[in-house]
Amino acid sequence: MEIEMNQKLAPSSRKRAFGVLLVMIALAFAFVAAPAAAQYREFSGKVDKINKKKVIVDNRMGDKVSFNRLDETEVSGEGKAEWGDLKKGDWVLVSWKFVDKPRKAYKIEVQPPKAEEGEDQ
Repeated sequence: MEIEMNQKLAPSSRKRAFGVLLVMIALAFAFVAAPAAAQYREFSGKVDKINKKKVIVDNRMGDKVSFNRLDETEVSGEGKAEWGDLKKGDWVLVSWKFVDKPRKAYKIEVQPPKAEEGEDQ
C-alpha cells in the first residue's frame, strides 16, 4: 500500500488534527495567562484594626479583609510613609495578589477621608 504525497487526509484524520491544534492553542494560552494571575488587585476601605503584623480593612459594604504586613510593604499618601503611621479610621487602597494565601499587603496608599453615608458634606 503506497501513500501518495498529495493524498488528502480522511475526514476523521482532519478532525483529530484540528483537535490536537485546539489543545495546543489552549495550552499556549494557559502558559501566557499564568503570569497574569500574579498581577496586583486592589481593595479600598477604612482601617478597622491594625497592629504590627496585619491590617483589617472594612470597605463599608459588608466586607472586612485582613492583609499581612511584609518587610517590603510600601506606605504612601496623606503624609504617611511607613506602617507605624497608619491608624484606625484611615481610608486606604491596598494592593495585593490574588494568589497569596493569606493575603499580603504589598502597597498601601492612604487616601483623603471620605464622608460617611448620611453625613452632611
